[in-house]
Amino acid sequence: MKEIMNKKAISVKKISKCYTITNTNTHYRHDTLRDILAEAVKSVFNRDRKPKKIKNTFWALEDVSFEVQKGEVLGIIGSNGAGKSTLLKILSQITTPTTGNIKVYGRTASILEVGTGFNPELTGRENIFLNGAIMGMSRQEIKRKFDEIVSFAGTERFIDTPVKRYSSGMYVRLAFAVVAHLDPDIMLVDEVLAVGDASFQKKCIGKMEDVAKDGRTVLFISHNMIAINSICKRVIWINNGKIVEDGPTAQVVANYFASSSEGQLLEECWDDAARAPGNDMVRLHRILIQPQDNNQPNQLTMQSPFIVIVEYWNLVDNANLHITLHLQTAEGVVAFTTGSQSIQSMSKGLFRSVCYFPGNLLNSGQHRFIILVVKDTSSVIYQHESRVSFEILDMREREGSWYGKEPGVVQPILKWETEYIGNDVEKSIPMGKYS
Repeated sequence: MKEIMNKKAISVKKISKCYTITNTNTHYRHDTLRDILAEAVKSVFNRDRKPKKIKNTFWALEDVSFEVQKGEVLGIIGSNGAGKSTLLKILSQITTPTTGNIKVYGRTASILEVGTGFNPELTGRENIFLNGAIMGMSRQEIKRKFDEIVSFAGTERFIDTPVKRYSSGMYVRLAFAVVAHLDPDIMLVDEVLAVGDASFQKKCIGKMEDVAKDGRTVLFISHNMIAINSICKRVIWINNGKIVEDGPTAQVVANYFASSSEGQLLEECWDDAARAPGNDMVRLHRILIQPQDNNQPNQLTMQSPFIVIVEYWNLVDNANLHITLHLQTAEGVVAFTTGSQSIQSMSKGLFRSVCYFPGNLLNSGQHRFIILVVKDTSSVIYQHESRVSFEILDMREREGSWYGKEPGVVQPILKWETEYIGNDVEKSIPMGKYS
């Protein structure tokens, strides 16, 4: 394997891709009859004037360089419009770079998006043979792989139907099966997991892993970070046509989420007690969420232990207060409640309550809190729907399982035991009762 990994599969040096976008100033929106008549009059007096064309340039990629070794599964991530698909089209030789050069060592097969790669008028069978021939395979080679391709795609009943009548899911299943089974040296895959059910996603991931184990190379674009984290040891993050980071998967994905998380607010703070949320008994000073390890980034994963800090001013002598948290999901479902210990005979002043959340408790997704200040263990004297919002990421590596989000509000890791208790089935289980 070391010998394989020391050989290059792809070399990309300073490639850029520029598109020219041409607009004319003759495209007007006519909302009323008056607008239409006015434009008609203008056209009579300006017959000889040609429409003015406005040209703008758009750089889809700028100065991108990297290398991929044989047998490597490289993930490529980034927001929509970042340049990921343009990069794969250049590597697939569908389009050419404006500047720079690429070297691809071996036979390449790609599935870039639904609607490319197949002739819609041809049947599934005909497209399999056509794609194999384009890749330089003989008819006999394709025949040997044919049954395996069709079985993987699950399209046996429709293999002699024109693919224009396929659903998007059927189309992608067959396209991926063709690419994966015709033995390319390099697979270029763009968002194949966006279409298809859990069973298909599992097969796709497994096939890409098998391809890499055989010493072949995979470039995988996806927004499914669970899949990226499970099969890619290295990830390139692209934004606005440029490489932001190239490195180990967990590190790059965490940085990507930390920079792109929208709607995430990890702290609320009020320095002026007179204007802070509350009443004449209590005022909130700060609500803060942070990892238990201060050296870790603020982006939380399902494995991350974290703390919730609530600071508040007690305004009444000899109060008996405690804090209760209601943890809500993005859908407004209360996952659970938890409360601090009650403190008796509190003096006036600023107090801090800290709640410790263990790792491997919450499911992935957005969460927020409702803060309740409780007096004498039973009377809610103030309730605050906090704007503090945080996202839990699922960064687990999964093998042979579903790669989407698991159901449920919490995902605790619980202790299980299974033991052998005997081989006398009839005595152990009353068969009549369950038959």
